[in-house]
Amino acid sequence: MSVSVLSPSRLLGDVSGILQAASLLILLLLLIKAVQLYLHRQWLLKALQQFPCPPSHWLFGHIQELQQDQELQRIQKWVETFPSACPHWLWGGKVRVQLYDPDYMKVILGRSALSCLSDPKSHGSYRFLAPWIGYGLLLLNGQTWFQHRRMLTPAFHYDILKPYVGLMADSVRVMLDKWEELLGQDSPLEVFQHVSLMTLDTIMKCAFSHQGSIQVDRPSDPTEEGSTTEGGGAGEDQEEEAFGFSGYPPLGQRAPGLPRPCWCSGWNCFRNHLDQMPYTTMCIKEALRLYPPVPGIGRELSTPVTFPDGRSLPKGIMVLLSIYGLHHNPKVWPNPEVFDPFRFAPGSAQHSHAFLPFSGGSRNCIGKQFAMNELKVATALTLLRFELLPDPTRIPIPIARLVLKSKNGIHLRLRRLPNPCEDKDQL
Repeated sequence: MSVSVLSPSRLLGDVSGILQAASLLILLLLLIKAVQLYLHRQWLLKALQQFPCPPSHWLFGHIQELQQDQELQRIQKWVETFPSACPHWLWGGKVRVQLYDPDYMKVILGRSALSCLSDPKSHGSYRFLAPWIGYGLLLLNGQTWFQHRRMLTPAFHYDILKPYVGLMADSVRVMLDKWEELLGQDSPLEVFQHVSLMTLDTIMKCAFSHQGSIQVDRPSDPTEEGSTTEGGGAGEDQEEEAFGFSGYPPLGQRAPGLPRPCWCSGWNCFRNHLDQMPYTTMCIKEALRLYPPVPGIGRELSTPVTFPDGRSLPKGIMVLLSIYGLHHNPKVWPNPEVFDPFRFAPGSAQHSHAFLPFSGGSRNCIGKQFAMNELKVATALTLLRFELLPDPTRIPIPIARLVLKSKNGIHLRLRRLPNPCEDKDQL
Protein backbone atom coordinates (compact mmCIF):
# COMPACT_ATOMS: atom_id res chain seq x y z
CA MET A 1 0.00 0.00 0.00
CA SER A 2 1.54 3.25 -1.14
CA VAL A 3 0.97 6.65 0.41
CA SER A 4 1.42 9.68 -1.81
CA VAL A 5 2.88 12.67 -0.05
CA LEU A 6 2.93 16.14 -1.61
CA SER A 7 6.42 17.45 -1.87
CA PRO A 8 7.10 20.93 -0.44
CA SER A 9 7.95 22.26 -3.88
CA ARG A 10 4.66 21.05 -5.34
CA LEU A 11 2.71 22.52 -2.41
CA LEU A 12 4.40 25.87 -2.84
CA GLY A 13 3.62 25.76 -6.54
CA ASP A 14 -0.09 25.20 -5.89
CA VAL A 15 -0.21 28.06 -3.36
CA SER A 16 1.62 30.33 -5.78
CA GLY A 17 -0.87 29.50 -8.52
CA ILE A 18 -3.81 30.30 -6.24
CA LEU A 19 -2.23 33.61 -5.24
CA GLN A 20 -1.59 34.53 -8.85
CA ALA A 21 -5.19 33.76 -9.79
CA ALA A 22 -6.45 35.78 -6.81
CA SER A 23 -4.18 38.68 -7.74
CA LEU A 24 -5.42 38.65 -11.31
CA LEU A 25 -9.03 38.59 -10.10
CA ILE A 26 -8.40 41.52 -7.75
CA LEU A 27 -6.70 43.49 -10.51
CA LEU A 28 -9.60 42.76 -12.83
CA LEU A 29 -12.13 43.94 -10.24
CA LEU A 30 -10.08 47.07 -9.58
CA LEU A 31 -9.90 47.74 -13.31
CA ILE A 32 -13.66 47.34 -13.67
CA LYS A 33 -14.23 49.65 -10.69
CA ALA A 34 -11.81 52.22 -12.09
CA VAL A 35 -13.62 52.16 -15.44
CA GLN A 36 -16.97 52.58 -13.65
CA LEU A 37 -15.63 55.55 -11.65
CA TYR A 38 -14.17 57.11 -14.80
CA LEU A 39 -17.42 56.74 -16.72
CA HIS A 40 -19.40 58.09 -13.75
CA ARG A 41 -17.09 61.09 -13.46
CA GLN A 42 -17.42 61.77 -17.16
CA TRP A 43 -21.21 61.62 -16.80
CA LEU A 44 -21.05 64.05 -13.87
CA LEU A 45 -18.81 66.45 -15.79
CA LYS A 46 -21.25 66.45 -18.69
CA ALA A 47 -24.26 66.83 -16.41
CA LEU A 48 -22.69 69.80 -14.60
CA GLN A 49 -21.16 71.59 -17.57
CA GLN A 50 -23.71 74.40 -17.18
CA PHE A 51 -22.52 75.07 -13.63
CA PRO A 52 -19.01 76.55 -13.37
CA CYS A 53 -16.94 75.99 -10.26
CA PRO A 54 -13.35 76.52 -9.00
CA PRO A 55 -10.71 74.16 -10.46
CA SER A 56 -10.79 70.75 -8.78
CA HIS A 57 -8.37 67.85 -8.57
CA TRP A 58 -9.47 64.81 -10.55
CA LEU A 59 -9.17 62.63 -7.43
CA PHE A 60 -9.23 64.89 -4.37
CA GLY A 61 -11.87 67.31 -5.63
CA HIS A 62 -11.95 70.67 -3.85
CA ILE A 63 -10.00 69.52 -0.83
CA GLN A 64 -7.56 72.40 -1.32
CA GLU A 65 -10.49 74.78 -0.78
CA LEU A 66 -11.44 73.20 2.54
CA GLN A 67 -9.09 74.53 5.16
CA GLN A 68 -9.93 73.61 8.73
CA ASP A 69 -13.13 75.30 9.94
CA GLN A 70 -13.19 77.55 6.86
CA GLU A 71 -16.28 76.09 5.17
CA LEU A 72 -18.46 79.14 5.83
CA GLN A 73 -15.85 81.48 4.36
CA ARG A 74 -15.56 79.22 1.32
CA ILE A 75 -19.34 79.30 0.84
CA GLN A 76 -19.37 83.09 0.98
CA LYS A 77 -16.59 83.30 -1.62
CA TRP A 78 -18.38 80.93 -4.00
CA VAL A 79 -21.70 82.75 -3.55
CA GLU A 80 -20.09 85.98 -4.70
CA THR A 81 -18.31 84.32 -7.66
CA PHE A 82 -20.72 81.75 -9.10
CA PRO A 83 -24.36 82.77 -9.66
CA SER A 84 -27.12 80.73 -8.02
CA ALA A 85 -25.28 77.41 -7.68
CA CYS A 86 -21.84 75.83 -7.65
CA PRO A 87 -20.71 72.16 -7.77
CA HIS A 88 -18.62 71.07 -4.81
CA TRP A 89 -16.43 68.06 -5.68
CA LEU A 90 -15.92 65.97 -2.56
CA TRP A 91 -13.59 63.65 -4.48
CA GLY A 92 -13.14 62.44 -8.04
CA GLY A 93 -16.47 60.64 -8.45
CA LYS A 94 -18.63 62.34 -5.83
CA VAL A 95 -20.10 65.83 -6.12
CA ARG A 96 -22.94 67.82 -4.63
CA VAL A 97 -24.32 70.99 -6.14
CA GLN A 98 -24.67 73.80 -3.64
CA LEU A 99 -27.72 76.01 -4.21
CA TYR A 100 -28.04 79.50 -2.70
CA ASP A 101 -30.54 81.29 -4.93
CA PRO A 102 -34.15 81.78 -3.74
CA ASP A 103 -35.61 80.73 -7.11
CA TYR A 104 -33.54 77.54 -7.04
CA MET A 105 -34.60 76.89 -3.44
CA LYS A 106 -38.23 77.36 -4.37
CA VAL A 107 -38.00 74.78 -7.16
CA ILE A 108 -36.46 72.10 -4.96
CA LEU A 109 -38.55 72.72 -1.84
CA GLY A 110 -41.72 73.03 -3.91
CA ARG A 111 -41.53 69.46 -5.16
CA SER A 112 -44.22 67.64 -3.19
CA ALA A 113 -43.05 65.25 -0.51
CA LEU A 114 -45.53 62.61 -1.72
CA SER A 115 -45.59 62.98 -5.48
CA CYS A 116 -43.25 61.33 -7.93
CA LEU A 117 -41.24 64.56 -7.89
CA SER A 118 -40.27 64.25 -4.23
CA ASP A 119 -36.55 64.29 -3.50
CA PRO A 120 -35.47 62.10 -0.56
CA LYS A 121 -32.98 63.26 2.00
CA SER A 122 -29.42 62.55 0.88
CA HIS A 123 -28.82 59.12 2.41
CA GLY A 124 -25.09 59.55 2.85
CA SER A 125 -25.48 62.87 4.64
CA TYR A 126 -28.10 61.75 7.15
CA ARG A 127 -27.61 58.03 7.78
CA PHE A 128 -25.15 58.60 10.65
CA LEU A 129 -27.99 60.25 12.58
CA ALA A 130 -30.17 57.13 12.64
CA PRO A 131 -28.53 55.45 15.69
CA TRP A 132 -28.82 58.76 17.57
CA ILE A 133 -32.33 60.03 16.81
CA GLY A 134 -33.99 57.05 15.11
CA TYR A 135 -36.22 57.24 12.06
CA GLY A 136 -38.57 60.11 12.78
CA LEU A 137 -39.67 63.10 10.72
CA LEU A 138 -36.11 64.11 9.92
CA LEU A 139 -35.03 60.85 8.29
CA LEU A 140 -38.27 59.43 6.91
CA ASN A 141 -39.45 59.90 3.33
CA GLY A 142 -42.60 59.29 1.31
CA GLN A 143 -45.84 57.90 2.70
CA THR A 144 -44.38 56.98 6.09
CA TRP A 145 -43.12 60.52 6.59
CA PHE A 146 -46.51 61.92 5.56
CA GLN A 147 -48.34 59.75 8.10
CA HIS A 148 -46.00 60.83 10.91
CA ARG A 149 -46.23 64.48 9.92
CA ARG A 150 -50.02 64.42 9.76
CA MET A 151 -50.19 62.79 13.18
CA LEU A 152 -47.87 65.33 14.85
CA THR A 153 -49.03 68.55 13.18
CA PRO A 154 -52.02 69.17 15.52
CA ALA A 155 -49.67 69.19 18.51
CA PHE A 156 -47.94 72.27 17.10
CA HIS A 157 -51.07 74.28 16.38
CA TYR A 158 -50.87 77.93 17.46
CA ASP A 159 -53.58 77.54 20.12
CA ILE A 160 -52.00 74.37 21.50
CA LEU A 161 -48.67 76.17 21.95
CA LYS A 162 -50.10 79.10 23.94
CA PRO A 163 -50.03 77.36 27.37
CA TYR A 164 -46.38 76.48 26.81
CA VAL A 165 -45.38 80.14 27.04
CA GLY A 166 -45.59 80.04 30.84
CA LEU A 167 -43.44 76.90 30.97
CA MET A 168 -40.89 78.55 28.68
CA ALA A 169 -40.79 81.58 30.98
CA ASP A 170 -40.23 79.36 34.03
CA SER A 171 -37.19 77.76 32.40
CA VAL A 172 -35.79 81.12 31.32
CA ARG A 173 -36.17 82.55 34.84
CA VAL A 174 -34.18 79.64 36.30
CA MET A 175 -31.38 80.38 33.85
CA LEU A 176 -31.44 84.10 34.62
CA ASP A 177 -31.34 83.42 38.36
CA LYS A 178 -28.19 81.36 37.81
CA TRP A 179 -26.71 84.24 35.83
CA GLU A 180 -27.36 86.63 38.70
CA GLU A 181 -25.39 84.34 41.01
CA LEU A 182 -22.46 84.44 38.59
CA LEU A 183 -22.43 88.21 38.13
CA GLY A 184 -20.12 88.71 41.10
CA GLN A 185 -17.30 86.88 39.33
CA ASP A 186 -16.63 90.03 37.24
CA SER A 187 -15.82 88.05 34.11
CA PRO A 188 -17.64 87.33 30.84
CA LEU A 189 -20.15 84.51 30.98
CA GLU A 190 -20.11 81.69 28.45
CA VAL A 191 -23.83 81.40 27.71
CA PHE A 192 -24.00 78.55 25.20
CA GLN A 193 -24.05 75.83 27.85
CA HIS A 194 -26.63 77.70 29.94
CA VAL A 195 -28.94 78.34 26.99
CA SER A 196 -28.62 74.76 25.74
CA LEU A 197 -29.63 73.43 29.14
CA MET A 198 -32.50 75.93 29.35
CA THR A 199 -33.88 74.79 25.97
CA LEU A 200 -33.59 71.17 27.05
CA ASP A 201 -35.42 72.06 30.27
CA THR A 202 -38.17 73.70 28.21
CA ILE A 203 -38.71 70.77 25.88
CA MET A 204 -38.74 68.35 28.82
CA LYS A 205 -41.52 70.37 30.46
CA CYS A 206 -43.55 70.97 27.31
CA ALA A 207 -43.21 67.58 25.65
CA PHE A 208 -42.93 65.24 28.65
CA SER A 209 -44.58 67.23 31.49
CA HIS A 210 -41.34 67.02 33.45
CA GLN A 211 -41.66 68.40 36.99
CA GLY A 212 -38.89 70.50 38.46
CA SER A 213 -35.95 71.87 36.49
CA ILE A 214 -33.06 69.92 35.06
CA GLN A 215 -31.11 73.19 35.17
CA VAL A 216 -31.08 72.84 38.96
CA ASP A 217 -30.88 69.06 39.11
CA ARG A 218 -27.76 68.76 36.94
CA PRO A 219 -24.66 70.85 36.10
CA SER A 220 -24.53 73.08 33.03
CA ASP A 221 -22.60 70.71 30.78
CA PRO A 222 -24.99 69.55 28.04
CA THR A 223 -23.38 68.00 24.92
CA GLU A 224 -26.13 67.94 22.44
CA GLU A 225 -25.31 70.12 19.37
CA GLY A 226 -28.94 71.08 19.10
CA SER A 227 -32.09 69.62 17.59
CA THR A 228 -33.06 72.33 15.15
CA THR A 229 -33.41 70.31 12.01
CA GLU A 230 -35.73 70.57 9.08
CA GLY A 231 -38.89 68.54 9.50
CA GLY A 232 -38.08 67.33 13.00
CA GLY A 233 -37.60 68.55 16.54
CA ALA A 234 -39.11 71.62 18.10
CA GLY A 235 -36.57 74.08 16.81
CA GLU A 236 -34.49 74.09 19.99
CA ASP A 237 -31.06 75.61 20.67
CA GLN A 238 -31.63 78.81 18.71
CA GLU A 239 -31.54 81.43 21.50
CA GLU A 240 -27.74 81.65 21.11
CA GLU A 241 -28.14 83.10 17.63
CA ALA A 242 -30.88 85.47 18.77
CA PHE A 243 -29.24 87.26 21.69
CA GLY A 244 -25.72 85.95 21.90
CA PHE A 245 -24.13 84.82 18.66
CA SER A 246 -24.52 88.05 16.75
CA GLY A 247 -22.72 90.08 19.39
CA TYR A 248 -25.10 93.01 18.99
CA PRO A 249 -27.10 94.62 21.84
CA PRO A 250 -29.78 96.39 19.77
CA LEU A 251 -32.81 95.21 21.70
CA GLY A 252 -32.03 97.17 24.83
CA GLN A 253 -32.00 100.43 22.94
CA ARG A 254 -34.78 102.48 21.45
CA ALA A 255 -35.23 101.61 17.79
CA PRO A 256 -35.37 104.55 15.39
CA GLY A 257 -38.80 104.80 13.84
CA LEU A 258 -40.41 102.27 16.17
CA PRO A 259 -41.51 102.64 19.80
CA ARG A 260 -39.70 100.64 22.42
CA PRO A 261 -41.74 97.59 23.50
CA CYS A 262 -43.88 98.13 26.58
CA TRP A 263 -41.79 96.15 29.06
CA CYS A 264 -42.12 98.52 32.01
CA SER A 265 -45.06 96.57 33.40
CA GLY A 266 -43.17 93.30 33.33
CA TRP A 267 -43.98 89.90 31.95
CA ASN A 268 -47.75 90.20 32.21
CA CYS A 269 -47.59 93.15 29.81
CA PHE A 270 -46.79 90.96 26.84
CA ARG A 271 -47.12 87.28 27.76
CA ASN A 272 -50.29 87.07 25.65
CA HIS A 273 -49.02 89.41 22.95
CA LEU A 274 -45.91 87.74 21.57
CA ASP A 275 -47.12 88.61 18.08
CA GLN A 276 -47.12 92.30 19.01
CA MET A 277 -43.37 92.71 19.53
CA PRO A 278 -42.32 93.98 16.09
CA TYR A 279 -38.80 95.21 16.78
CA THR A 280 -37.91 92.21 18.92
CA THR A 281 -39.16 89.92 16.16
CA MET A 282 -37.18 91.88 13.57
CA CYS A 283 -33.97 91.47 15.56
CA ILE A 284 -34.55 87.75 16.08
CA LYS A 285 -35.16 87.20 12.37
CA GLU A 286 -32.08 89.19 11.39
CA ALA A 287 -29.97 87.13 13.81
CA LEU A 288 -31.40 83.95 12.30
CA ARG A 289 -30.56 85.28 8.85
CA LEU A 290 -26.95 85.90 9.79
CA TYR A 291 -26.63 82.66 11.73
CA PRO A 292 -29.16 80.08 10.48
CA PRO A 293 -29.32 77.17 12.96
CA VAL A 294 -28.99 74.56 10.18
CA PRO A 295 -26.47 75.76 7.56
CA GLY A 296 -27.52 73.33 4.82
CA ILE A 297 -29.99 70.61 3.79
CA GLY A 298 -29.15 67.67 1.53
CA ARG A 299 -31.35 66.21 -1.21
CA GLU A 300 -30.92 63.55 -3.89
CA LEU A 301 -32.86 64.35 -7.05
CA SER A 302 -35.38 61.62 -7.81
CA THR A 303 -36.22 63.15 -11.21
CA PRO A 304 -34.55 65.73 -13.47
CA VAL A 305 -35.11 69.37 -12.57
CA THR A 306 -35.00 72.56 -14.64
CA PHE A 307 -34.45 75.90 -12.94
CA PRO A 308 -35.99 79.25 -13.96
CA ASP A 309 -32.80 80.36 -15.73
CA GLY A 310 -32.92 77.31 -18.02
CA ARG A 311 -30.14 75.31 -16.40
CA SER A 312 -30.98 71.75 -15.41
CA LEU A 313 -29.77 68.82 -13.35
CA PRO A 314 -30.42 65.12 -14.06
CA LYS A 315 -31.83 62.46 -11.77
CA GLY A 316 -29.43 61.15 -9.14
CA ILE A 317 -27.50 64.35 -8.53
CA MET A 318 -27.02 65.35 -4.90
CA VAL A 319 -27.85 68.95 -4.08
CA LEU A 320 -27.15 70.91 -0.93
CA LEU A 321 -29.57 73.73 -0.17
CA SER A 322 -27.09 76.11 1.43
CA ILE A 323 -29.22 78.17 3.79
CA TYR A 324 -26.11 79.94 5.03
CA GLY A 325 -25.15 80.81 1.45
CA LEU A 326 -28.69 81.99 0.69
CA HIS A 327 -28.77 84.24 3.76
CA HIS A 328 -25.36 85.72 2.88
CA ASN A 329 -26.04 86.14 -0.84
CA PRO A 330 -25.45 89.83 -1.69
CA LYS A 331 -27.85 89.57 -4.65
CA VAL A 332 -30.61 88.61 -2.22
CA TRP A 333 -29.56 90.58 0.86
CA PRO A 334 -27.55 93.78 0.16
CA ASN A 335 -24.60 94.16 2.56
CA PRO A 336 -25.31 90.69 3.94
CA GLU A 337 -22.75 90.88 6.77
CA VAL A 338 -24.39 93.97 8.29
CA PHE A 339 -26.85 93.41 11.13
CA ASP A 340 -29.94 95.34 10.02
CA PRO A 341 -33.24 94.37 11.66
CA PHE A 342 -35.15 96.71 9.37
CA ARG A 343 -34.79 94.16 6.59
CA PHE A 344 -37.75 92.53 8.36
CA ALA A 345 -39.73 95.68 9.13
CA PRO A 346 -43.51 95.28 8.70
CA GLY A 347 -44.39 95.72 5.05
CA SER A 348 -40.89 94.96 3.73
CA ALA A 349 -40.86 92.99 0.48
CA GLN A 350 -38.91 89.72 0.28
CA HIS A 351 -38.72 86.74 -2.00
CA SER A 352 -40.80 83.91 -0.54
CA HIS A 353 -37.65 81.74 -0.30
CA ALA A 354 -35.07 84.37 0.64
CA PHE A 355 -35.31 83.61 4.38
CA LEU A 356 -35.34 79.93 5.37
CA PRO A 357 -34.08 79.43 8.94
CA PHE A 358 -36.66 76.66 9.35
CA SER A 359 -36.40 75.38 5.76
CA GLY A 360 -39.51 75.62 3.59
CA GLY A 361 -42.11 73.70 1.65
CA SER A 362 -43.92 70.65 2.95
CA ARG A 363 -40.91 69.49 4.98
CA ASN A 364 -40.27 72.69 6.88
CA CYS A 365 -39.55 72.51 10.60
CA ILE A 366 -42.72 71.39 12.33
CA GLY A 367 -41.73 73.25 15.49
CA LYS A 368 -40.92 76.65 13.99
CA GLN A 369 -43.74 78.44 15.86
CA PHE A 370 -42.68 76.77 19.11
CA ALA A 371 -39.11 77.94 18.48
CA MET A 372 -40.12 81.52 17.66
CA ASN A 373 -42.26 81.71 20.80
CA GLU A 374 -39.37 80.47 22.90
CA LEU A 375 -36.97 82.92 21.27
CA LYS A 376 -39.27 85.84 22.03
CA VAL A 377 -39.84 84.76 25.62
CA ALA A 378 -36.13 84.18 26.28
CA THR A 379 -35.07 87.41 24.60
CA ALA A 380 -37.69 89.56 26.31
CA LEU A 381 -37.16 88.18 29.83
CA THR A 382 -33.39 88.37 29.48
CA LEU A 383 -33.45 91.98 28.34
CA LEU A 384 -35.84 92.92 31.13
CA ARG A 385 -33.17 91.90 33.59
CA PHE A 386 -29.78 92.35 31.89
CA GLU A 387 -27.94 94.45 29.36
CA LEU A 388 -25.89 92.14 27.14
CA LEU A 389 -22.52 93.24 25.82
CA PRO A 390 -20.09 91.20 23.71
CA ASP A 391 -16.65 90.28 25.00
CA PRO A 392 -14.35 92.04 22.50
CA THR A 393 -11.52 89.62 23.28
CA ARG A 394 -13.59 86.53 22.38
CA ILE A 395 -15.82 87.27 19.42
CA PRO A 396 -17.73 84.09 18.44
CA ILE A 397 -16.28 82.21 15.47
CA PRO A 398 -19.13 80.41 13.66
CA ILE A 399 -18.40 76.97 12.24
CA ALA A 400 -20.63 74.58 10.32
CA ARG A 401 -21.39 71.28 12.00
CA LEU A 402 -24.71 69.43 12.10
CA VAL A 403 -25.94 72.80 13.31
CA LEU A 404 -24.19 76.16 13.24
CA LYS A 405 -22.21 76.73 16.41
CA SER A 406 -19.37 78.84 17.76
CA LYS A 407 -15.88 77.39 17.75
CA ASN A 408 -14.87 79.35 20.85
CA GLY A 409 -18.18 79.56 22.70
CA ILE A 410 -20.40 82.61 23.20
CA HIS A 411 -19.04 84.97 25.83
CA LEU A 412 -21.10 87.92 27.02
CA ARG A 413 -20.74 90.58 29.68
CA LEU A 414 -23.90 91.07 31.72
CA ARG A 415 -25.02 94.19 33.53
CA ARG A 416 -27.99 93.99 35.88
CA LEU A 417 -30.66 96.53 34.96
CA PRO A 418 -32.77 98.42 37.50
CA ASN A 419 -35.93 96.43 38.05
CA PRO A 420 -38.67 98.24 36.08
CA CYS A 421 -41.46 96.13 37.61
CA GLU A 422 -43.12 96.62 40.94
CA ASP A 423 -43.50 92.88 41.41
CA LYS A 424 -40.14 91.13 41.16
CA ASP A 425 -41.89 87.79 40.87
CA GLN A 426 -43.04 88.84 37.41
CA LEU A 427 -39.43 88.58 36.23
